[in-house]
Amino acid sequence: MKLRIGVGLGPLDPADPASFGGLVQYMEQVGVDSLWLPDLVGGDLPDPLVGIGYAAGRTRRLKLGSGVTVLPGRNPVAVAKELATLAALAPGRILPVFGIRHATARERPLFPIPGPRGEVMDEALTLVRLLLENEDVSFEGKYHRCEHARVGPRPTRPLDLWLGGSGPQSLRRVGRLADGWLGAALTPDEAGAARRTIEAAAAEAGRTVDDDHYGMSLVVAFDGMPSREFGALRRQRPDVSAAELVPTGWAAARELIGRYADAGVSKFVIRPAGTPRSWTAFLTEFAAELLPMET
Repeated sequence: MKLRIGVGLGPLDPADPASFGGLVQYMEQVGVDSLWLPDLVGGDLPDPLVGIGYAAGRTRRLKLGSGVTVLPGRNPVAVAKELATLAALAPGRILPVFGIRHATARERPLFPIPGPRGEVMDEALTLVRLLLENEDVSFEGKYHRCEHARVGPRPTRPLDLWLGGSGPQSLRRVGRLADGWLGAALTPDEAGAARRTIEAAAAEAGRTVDDDHYGMSLVVAFDGMPSREFGALRRQRPDVSAAELVPTGWAAARELIGRYADAGVSKFVIRPAGTPRSWTAFLTEFAAELLPMET
């Protein structure tokens, strides 16, 4: 497996409009493998797909991912067109990861859906893939339909479509429909079990997920865990100590990444807990402390 470690960007200084462009260029300069943008309407970060497009124009090597973009509630034809455009402008560098719902309850009503989230997700993802891989697509589903739709230019190499999520249904959906998985808030043992669930679902569907297409999003704490993030983690995982999920400091991060790698996870998205005093300093330390682990 190729172990790769990217950065999940968190809050920036909204008073500095140049900060995002400068940081993506600095990431490329210090050798960061990938940048990941969250899907948060109310935050001060760029929309993930718009931000990816901007970052692609400021870099030449940096891979760019959405971690994660919520698909239900969006027009899958428009999403496919956006991805096709990005893939044409930055070939080999676009890493879309989709999710089933927004992390914050207040943002979920902003994206109304016509049916159960799981059913809508399955249809939308299927349609996005059909549009990215075929010249002419007619589709008649329960929630989405199109006749002789085309998006172009289609990627010369099919895009890998990854999914997030950690529940049993989400994991089986990865096996049935996706090319990879980006998990969060799971222990290494749980991540290994999640991988086995995905592999079993893929085998039942007569398909496979590549051996190195299993990832984990990790928060690393330095000056303690901000109360808001700590509260959100406790609500999400009241059964697990925060110390098992959030390493404190770079040495603890390396140790936990190694444990995940032993469990079969090889792609990582690292985000600092809260807003670092300096993003440039964080990225400099990230490159020195974690990039030597890549294989």
